[in-house]
Amino acid sequence: MSIYGKLAGAAAGLYLGGPLGALLGSIAGHYFIDKELPYDPDKKPEDQVAFSIGIIALSAKMAKADGVVTRDEVEAFKQIFQVPPDDAKNVGRLFNLAKQSVAGFEAYAGQLAGLFNGRMDVLEDVVDGLFHIAKADGVLHPAELSYLENVATVFGFSARDFGRIKARHMEADKRDPYVALGVAREDSLATIKTKYRKLVAENHPDKLIARGVPEEAVVIANGKLAAINAAYDEIARERGY
Repeated sequence: MSIYGKLAGAAAGLYLGGPLGALLGSIAGHYFIDKELPYDPDKKPEDQVAFSIGIIALSAKMAKADGVVTRDEVEAFKQIFQVPPDDAKNVGRLFNLAKQSVAGFEAYAGQLAGLFNGRMDVLEDVVDGLFHIAKADGVLHPAELSYLENVATVFGFSARDFGRIKARHMEADKRDPYVALGVAREDSLATIKTKYRKLVAENHPDKLIARGVPEEAVVIANGKLAAINAAYDEIARERGY
């Protein structure tokens, strides 16, 4: 079942409440009929729905940061959730509904932080997904970066946490690999390698799915792993290994 089918089923079977629930009800009521959300306790469907509708809402609000929802940004969203052709026509409508909503991004981000209370790994996955969409047009606009930092702050991330997340999304020549891995320059390579292996284990696609990220969003895990591997390789080369 596509992520849209899951969202539609959620409108009947799950109740998020708040601004995210209002958005969910509006899109399901207009575009999806007679779909059911299969319950699998190991895949936490409530978390999948909250994660997905949260990224929809926050990415739509992010579009206001640089003034327009570009085709690249919409395509990036469809890439994250592997939208099937039959549902692709609804993507723009979803973005427009969220973008035009009277709720501000703070309301969406605050509710999402509450739904994933204390689960900073999932909230970091949300920020990573938003970064993926923001840089889809090849440019991370200063306004988008400011918006992403504000969202991260609402989620409870420190400036240092946000710097680490941001570093993973910078181009190689602009990225500090130590910041990307969350290690210090004075750390030994053995210490850095231990942290690197921990990050790889934590960000394996199976780990993301287990903590509630939809299977369709595996591109987030792949992007994180690629950045983590690249950062470690750069440090190892720098130190002659």
